[in-house]
Parts: sequence; structure tokens; C-alpha cells
Amino acid sequence: MKKLFVLVIAFVTFSCSKEQKKEFTKKALSETLLTTDGGQLAFSNILKKHEGKTLVIEVWASWCGDCIKAMPQIHELQANNPDVDFVFISMDKAADKWTAGIEKHNLKGDHYMVNDQMNGVFAKEVDIDWIPRYIIIDKNGKIVLYRAIETDFDKINETLSKLK
Repeated sequence: MKKLFVLVIAFVTFSCSKEQKKEFTKKALSETLLTTDGGQLAFSNILKKHEGKTLVIEVWASWCGDCIKAMPQIHELQANNPDVDFVFISMDKAADKWTAGIEKHNLKGDHYMVNDQMNGVFAKEVDIDWIPRYIIIDKNGKIVLYRAIETDFDKINETLSKLK
């Protein structure tokens, strides 16, 4: 009976931590991210730039093997969804590695880098526990898919198809 109880508690804890949120926290929205020209821009302003458009956010890093393996799927996603905007948020530690990764992997879209990587405020506020991580926001600014990873491209494609 104790084992069953422990399993139920573990399941509930794991399930709750993987919830699909519908909005970003105020703290996440106020966090600034590094721009490719060396400036800083609040996450809320990044989202405002894409108002009225379906938006796919990919959180990635140039050192991340799973991120690199998923690049062909991102290129295919972009080719199949030309009306969708893409924002890439890097968890790199160094801007030169980040910008080299953008060029090397031919990533088309808007690019930003967090200032405090995987253990920082932005990552915690957006529940980044794995990369690559994908978030989809509809034309009305609502989060329709909060938590998807590189094995979830069927779910990502299905979500984007429903938004067309």
C-alpha cells in the first residue's frame, strides 16, 4: 500500500509540473533578453512584435545535441507554415557561440539569448527543464501549446494545422 501511495504522489507531482499553462507570468514577461545587436528587449515586447500572428517559440542552444538533431524538422515546419512567425531563444552562455549557431543552422526568424541561461529567472518562469522546447501562441496572443519537446513534432504540426 505504501508503494502505491508513493507512486500516486510521484505521478501527481510529475503531472502537475508538466502542465500546459495558458499565459506567461508577469516576471517572465518583464525579463529582458539579449538581442543580436547587443541590446536588451523585454520578453513582453518580443511577443508584442508578433501580435496578430501565430508564433512558434523555440528555446534552444548551440551546444544542445537534441536541438541540433531537430533542426531539419524546424526547417520543414517553417517551409510548411510560411505565415507563422518564429522566435528562437538561446540558452547559450556566450553570444559568439549563439550567433555562430544561428548562422551554422540557417535559423530564420527573430533571435534572442537569455542573460542567465538554464538556471536563471527566465528559464524558471517559463518552466524550461529541457531543450529544445517549443511554445505556440495563436493570433490572439493566447498560448495554445506550452510544453513541447523535440519528440512532439506531430503535436506541434497538429496544433499549427488547427490554427490555420
